[in-house]
Amino acid sequence: MAEGDELVKRDAIVDSIKAEIEKASPTQKQRIFEAIALAALGSVPWVGGVLAAAASYKFGGVDIQRDQLFKQWLEEHQLKLQMLRETLNQMFGRLEGLGQEIEERIASQQYLALVRKTFRQWDEADTAEKRGLLVNLITNAAGTRICSDDILRLFLDWLDRYHEFHFAVIREIYKNQGPTRYDIWVAVYGENVPRDNSADADLYKLLIRDLNIGEVIRQTRETDYMGRFKTKPRAPRRPSGSGVLESAFEDTKPWVLTELGKQFVHYTMTEVVSRIEASSSEAAPGSVKT
Repeated sequence: MAEGDELVKRDAIVDSIKAEIEKASPTQKQRIFEAIALAALGSVPWVGGVLAAAASYKFGGVDIQRDQLFKQWLEEHQLKLQMLRETLNQMFGRLEGLGQEIEERIASQQYLALVRKTFRQWDEADTAEKRGLLVNLITNAAGTRICSDDILRLFLDWLDRYHEFHFAVIREIYKNQGPTRYDIWVAVYGENVPRDNSADADLYKLLIRDLNIGEVIRQTRETDYMGRFKTKPRAPRRPSGSGVLESAFEDTKPWVLTELGKQFVHYTMTEVVSRIEASSSEAAPGSVKT
């Protein structure tokens, strides 16, 4: 065999071996998903304990096997571990649908830090609804860059601070632009409006005040051409007032989401969002939109 033919044969063998190694090796996206999974699992404090306890139970002595309390604790946490695995699989399926453009983003340390914070809160969340909002946020944070990671951390704080009642109010204002407090109550709780001196009215006023002070919602205001809010003209003085305070279910003043509130809804209350360039929809000076 000629020396040239031998070199060609060796090159073919080397290429074949490289192809098999590449086939057996995990893809770039698989490695990224593994990093996300490790970040999520590492942020949940009981995971390591459950895995160690499961091994002890499986290979332990008779005393451990007879301990029903230990067995029930282990089974409960194994169910939570199963739920965590299903959540991650759901998240990976949605990330897969966002395409290869997000790989650099989800491989970044900034994104993995958000994953850790998100799943710490996911573990402490009391309801499936709040866990779903958390997963929406971290998934959408991979595919859209409307706001910075600092704002996303603020949204995670909101998800920790607010309750499902708050989220119900936010949804109604988002779905029906400009509803009054009466409109929101009827949409969420039904036609039976409680008395203003009831505990329900106190709670409702607290929900609205929380969201207003937190800059999630506000009453509608006119703006000038520079986007500055105009002051409201003073109402003429009346000779005599009504003699009662404004109702918790007032029906004349519309409420809207703030711009920050709209971004919060975009990230947490939509399962899949459009991918938006980090620099916003406007091209930077000297750049060309594609």
